[in-house]
Amino acid sequence: MADPAVSSGGSLNSSTRGSGGKAATSPAENYHLARRRTLQVVVSALLTECGFESAEKAAVETLTEMMQSYITEIGRSAKAYCEHTARSVPTLSDTVVTLIEMGFNAETLPVYAKRSQRMVITAPPVTNPPVTPKALSAGQKRTHPSYIPSHFPEFPDPHTYIKTPTFREPVSDYQVVREKAASQRRDVERALTRFMAKTGETQSLFKDDVTAFPLIAARPCSIPYLSALLPSELELQTLEETDSSEQDDQTDSENTAGNIITDDPGADKENSMLPPSGVVPSTKASEDNVIDNPYLRPVKKPKVRRKK
Repeated sequence: MADPAVSSGGSLNSSTRGSGGKAATSPAENYHLARRRTLQVVVSALLTECGFESAEKAAVETLTEMMQSYITEIGRSAKAYCEHTARSVPTLSDTVVTLIEMGFNAETLPVYAKRSQRMVITAPPVTNPPVTPKALSAGQKRTHPSYIPSHFPEFPDPHTYIKTPTFREPVSDYQVVREKAASQRRDVERALTRFMAKTGETQSLFKDDVTAFPLIAARPCSIPYLSALLPSELELQTLEETDSSEQDDQTDSENTAGNIITDDPGADKENSMLPPSGVVPSTKASEDNVIDNPYLRPVKKPKVRRKK
C-alpha cells in the first residue's frame, strides 16, 4: 500500500466489476456478492479516512477478506457464549466478552464511533424481490393446533393430500347416448368412404379438377341378377354348421361302436399273429387311430335347396 496505483473509488469499481462479472444464479450467491460489495465499500472508506488516495486491487481484496474473517469470528464466538448459557439469541454482553477474548479494548468503541472525520456510507439501493407465482390453492390451509409449537413447520398445501377425482361419470342419458352413437357411426362411414376413394378407382364430378369431390367408381357387372340367385353368406354358414354337426354325430357313433369289447374267439388268434415286439406297424396303427379334425375333412359344397 506504500505505492498505490489505483484510487480507492476506482479500486471499488474495478473489484465490483470483477466480482460481479459472473451473473449469480441463486439467492445465496446474490447475498454473498452483495455482502462482499458492502465490505469493499467499507474498506475503501476506511482507507480514505486514514489518508490514502489510492490502493491496489489486491490490497483492497486482502483487507476485505481480513475484515470478513474478523466479523465472522466475532459472530461465531458470540453464538458459542450464547449457547453456553442456554440461550438462542446473542446479547450485547456476549459480544463484549468476545471482543475482550480476542484482545480488543471495548472501551474505545464509543470514542471511535464519535470521530470527526468519519465518512457516512449511503445505504445500498433496495431491489424489489422477484414475484413468485402463486401456488395451486385447493381448500383452506390448516393452522397449528394448540399442542404444536409455533416454530414447527407449517402444514403442506391442501392440494397435496386432498383427493381429487380425475375422471368423469359415464353419461347414461338415452338421448345423449344415441346421439353419440349416431355421430360415431357417421364419422366411421365418412372415414371409410374417404379411404376407399383414395385407395380405389374414383370418378369426379368436375372434369377440370379431378381431385375435387371424388366419388367411388361403380363396378359394372355383366350379370346383375346373379347376386340375387346365389345364397347369402349367412345361409352358407348355417348349412356348413348343419353338415359339420351331422358328421360329428356320425363319427362319434362309429368310434363308440369300435370301442365295444367283444368276446371273440378269433381275438387270441389275432394276438398270436402279432410281431415279437408286440407293436402294430405304423401304417395299421395310423389307420385305426384316425384323429377327428374338422380342419382335415374334405371340402363339401353347400346343398342349395331349389324351390319346387
